[in-house]
Amino acid sequence: MVQLRIELVNVEPVVWRRLLVPGSVRMSKLHAMLQAAMGWTNSHLHCFTVGEDRYGMQFDDFPEGEIDESSVTVLSALRGRDGFGYEYDFGDGWDHQVTIERVVRFPYGLKLAVCLDGENACPPEDCGGTWGYRNLREVLADRTHRDQAELVRWIGEPLDPAAFDIAAANTALQQVR
Repeated sequence: MVQLRIELVNVEPVVWRRLLVPGSVRMSKLHAMLQAAMGWTNSHLHCFTVGEDRYGMQFDDFPEGEIDESSVTVLSALRGRDGFGYEYDFGDGWDHQVTIERVVRFPYGLKLAVCLDGENACPPEDCGGTWGYRNLREVLADRTHRDQAELVRWIGEPLDPAAFDIAAANTALQQVR
């Protein structure tokens, strides 16, 4: 088992999760676990950067040298490193810093990831990256802003940046197969 701390880079308030994931899962499944724990909808492309190596979906015109994420396990990709990057949605550019807090050996393997802790909600999909999210929060906080009604309709539900439900995160993680 690998204990990871995933933090969304350059977002206020800081959005992070602490996960325990099986080291034997493929990097492609780690992607699904990160999506579930962070609250993303898996609607965009992504990649991992571990040292000089890039692991990805190998979709369309993927970069030369990209390693197929479905061909390598988490432990073999990490090879003793203390962290790596995860980018989701190349348009909005949601960068995550993933810190490997520890590798835990259990006599019985865990088959699913578990969220141990976290704080704050992920930004809404397609809101324009860190700048767009900051702007979205400012507009929603200003009842007199000319764009507020449109953005409220677009989001479709109240936006609470401080919201985080560990039970919901673990329920979503249980769906990752």
